[in-house]
Amino acid sequence: MTPKIARFLAGEPPASPCLVFDLERLEANFRNLRRALPLAHIYYAVKANPAAPVLERLTTLGSSFDAASIEEIRACLAAGAAPAAISFGNTIKKAVAIRAAYEAGIRLFAFDSAEELEKLATHAPGAQVYCRIIVANEGADWPLSRKFGAEIGLARELMLRAGTLGLDPCGLSFHVGSQQTRTDSYEAAIGRIAMLFTDLTEAGVNLRMVNLGGGFPVRYREAVPGIGDFAAAIMRAMTGHFGNALPEMLIEPGRCLVADAGVVASEVVLVSRRSHGDPVRWVYLDIGRFGGLAETENEAIRYRITTPHDGGPAGPVAIAGPTCDGADILYQRTPYRLPMALAAGDRVLLEGTGAYVTTYASQRFNGFTPLTEHYL
Repeated sequence: MTPKIARFLAGEPPASPCLVFDLERLEANFRNLRRALPLAHIYYAVKANPAAPVLERLTTLGSSFDAASIEEIRACLAAGAAPAAISFGNTIKKAVAIRAAYEAGIRLFAFDSAEELEKLATHAPGAQVYCRIIVANEGADWPLSRKFGAEIGLARELMLRAGTLGLDPCGLSFHVGSQQTRTDSYEAAIGRIAMLFTDLTEAGVNLRMVNLGGGFPVRYREAVPGIGDFAAAIMRAMTGHFGNALPEMLIEPGRCLVADAGVVASEVVLVSRRSHGDPVRWVYLDIGRFGGLAETENEAIRYRITTPHDGGPAGPVAIAGPTCDGADILYQRTPYRLPMALAAGDRVLLEGTGAYVTTYASQRFNGFTPLTEHYL
């Protein structure tokens, strides 16, 4: 938690649940990433947190943007981003969205299938396109490969086909999975994409770009490698495979820019036990999986939780949300321990929640309103 957030929360307590976000921490994270990978163009993954203050601050810093929908594209444009600074990076797009993006000046599009390529040729003629390939996601707490990407052989065919359709097949992309904790995952993926890059270049395709995706992790409860470690691994692999003829590099960070800039303030609704003598207490918060903490599915993302009673005697807990849905359980297997003094009405903080929380919040499920947002 940053000093600015701490000062805000020390004042008149805001209604909970709410997200409190420090824009100065966002800026510091952006500058740190740019120092670590100065040769890479930063395309912020808008889906991580699309709030206008976030997009506006990143625009002033010279960021580009990876948008997943026409709505995100319009939000970037409204924040002052130039069309040339926006990539339509979702490989699953409606024809009407492609056409609207093209009419708005967007010229860089992702794809991973023949059908999507045909849509792009029809509705974004002459656009620059890049094909996403499948790579391993081992080491990622939130894997992505099951839904996206083409196998190498298909990707080669698609890139050759793109030119015949009047498109500009400019590059290749991959994603090693969100909250990727292994630096060697990037090295393996770069090696895989470099072979295809060379093959296509020799086949006459004018490739100029490699999109390395996102996935850079943040620390929640467990330590993770720093951005410098990932940058060193990436550059070692890029220079090892491409030598001095480095292609243009794009990265699509989301979580690593915004996660630790945000804290969710929540109220304890109930603390109970299932039976006499049960050592495990159930702690119910006023925010759960349907209130924005969707990444606790399978207990994948394990947020750090602080309470007013930290430092006192503690015991094991299961943690759940407030809804009448049996799936609204945050943690039951992960060994969380919270103070024995914790009681209904206490305010707790979930740290590192600046990413993938506000936009995951449901719209009035069980009547609960989405959490409020405060950008400082």
